[in-house]
Amino acid sequence: MTDSPDATDAVDGTGVQVPADPWRPTSPCGRSCLPGPAQQDRVGPLRRILRLTAVLLACSLIVVPALSSAVGRRPRLWVFRRWVRLVVRAMGVRVRFTPSPAGPRDTAPGLLVINHTSLLDDLVLVGYDPARPLSKADVRRWPVIGWAAALGRTLYIDRERLSALPGAVAGVTRALRAGDRVFVCPEATTWCGVAGGPYRPAFFQAALDAGVPVLPVVLRYRSGGRATTAAALVGPMSVVESVILLISQRGLVVEVERLAPLPVRAGSDRRSLARAAEQAVDRAIPEVPRLRKPGSPCRPAALVATDER
Repeated sequence: MTDSPDATDAVDGTGVQVPADPWRPTSPCGRSCLPGPAQQDRVGPLRRILRLTAVLLACSLIVVPALSSAVGRRPRLWVFRRWVRLVVRAMGVRVRFTPSPAGPRDTAPGLLVINHTSLLDDLVLVGYDPARPLSKADVRRWPVIGWAAALGRTLYIDRERLSALPGAVAGVTRALRAGDRVFVCPEATTWCGVAGGPYRPAFFQAALDAGVPVLPVVLRYRSGGRATTAAALVGPMSVVESVILLISQRGLVVEVERLAPLPVRAGSDRRSLARAAEQAVDRAIPEVPRLRKPGSPCRPAALVATDER
């Protein structure tokens, strides 16, 4: 999700710097950002087995929203969102909307932009907000997830081809003009939650072209009342590895805070909108620095803030 090549190098989970793909955005976050056993509040082996079984059973129920397509789009989406919530609860994860200018039931059209940390980001926004996600094109081929993405009316971008970017922006614009809510991850890759990356301006153009506001959203992850990086999907981690880590956490909570809408005004451009969204998010989570310098290392997991909010 970028409108220009990125020469930033990445740092893998071992701390070794590796060359960045000029098209695919990178972050310095890897396994070294994840909390060690001493920093985790984990459930026992039996609870983990039960949660994993519940997740597999919940995933098998995807046939229910798929079959509900026969009765129309609105019933299908209603059933689909509740299926997504079931999957999230099966992981032992709770979702909490914090007080904000926009309530959790707000459904006004707009471009939602989120700080991207976890595979839970998409599940939470899809399950609790009538928004269409933008995802990388290869998600369509993933077992279960690809089917779920189709049911959720996902929009796609081919990150392997820079030439595909204008078409992806145009697709988001059409959806916004049709009255849909769409959410994008302007960092264009996941960060651990201890630091974040700059917002890339490409998809803010869709809000300008459609004449809809930008709706910044902040996601915070807490385990046992403390900030945690255990929900992060970073570096070389697989989806399976991330799910195992998620279901191992005791009291994992996703806090969702909707910030004040950023209206599109005369003279606005995509870069000024991206900066305004960044600044709004930075004010909401001042403890999370935004790393702009190529190769800047992320702080280790041991330094994750442990204060109650």
